[in-house]
Amino acid sequence: MSLQPIIRTLSQTLFAILVALPALAQQAAPPVRTTSIPATGYAGLDEYRESRISIYTDDFGQLARYREANAALAPPAAGESRVVFLGDSITDYWKLPDYFPGKPYINRGIDGQTTPEMLVRFRQDVIALHPKVLVVLAGTNDIAGVTGRTSNEDIEANYASMAELARAHHIQTVFASVLPVHDYTHDAEESFALRPRDRILALNKWLKDYCTKNQFVYLDYFSAVVDERGKLKRALADDGLHPTDAGYKIMASLAEKAIQTALAENRDR
Repeated sequence: MSLQPIIRTLSQTLFAILVALPALAQQAAPPVRTTSIPATGYAGLDEYRESRISIYTDDFGQLARYREANAALAPPAAGESRVVFLGDSITDYWKLPDYFPGKPYINRGIDGQTTPEMLVRFRQDVIALHPKVLVVLAGTNDIAGVTGRTSNEDIEANYASMAELARAHHIQTVFASVLPVHDYTHDAEESFALRPRDRILALNKWLKDYCTKNQFVYLDYFSAVVDERGKLKRALADDGLHPTDAGYKIMASLAEKAIQTALAENRDR
């Protein structure tokens, strides 16, 4: 029996396999990710937004951040005046036990968050904890466009949604003013450029008027920390945005007064 037909068949089969291999490899290769967040023109902000793509796509409100802590938290004791501080990095970095020793004050700030993200986690991180008072410090990252361009009207609508949700659950709300920023250091220049003073002033004016009309407490941090040039006092923030210990001490005193006002109003209702 001649082996030539068999060899010829095997050669043809092997050749067909070799020709097909590149196509098969190309089909099997995973797609290359080319998706990126649109550029803002600010290098620091662009880098920060790129670093948070997994958050924006997998857990937009970052519900995972406090889920276990909330589950481990006991219900308020009888007579306990629990207070929840909701906010962004300014709240997140605020070590509340150091400034309010012995107080049942709970920190639910998350670095980099904007008001729509806070609304996503509002039920889990505020309502479900049954506080008597809620202190909201938010808006600076919205103005900066951390999760995209946002108008003051959109921020105001998110404030109002928080207030209405809190009131429906018998939680008295304290709205803190947006803090000024400064550009007195090189590290502060971009944060300052991203947060125009006129937008901060307009948002604070709306907040104050909204609180007056709807019987919420307005907490005016801005007036206490602004300098003669309309910027955050240099000694109160190294990076132009986040308070130093001196800044937090000023804020703590004002916050405590606002909380006591809110608790008194809660008792009167």
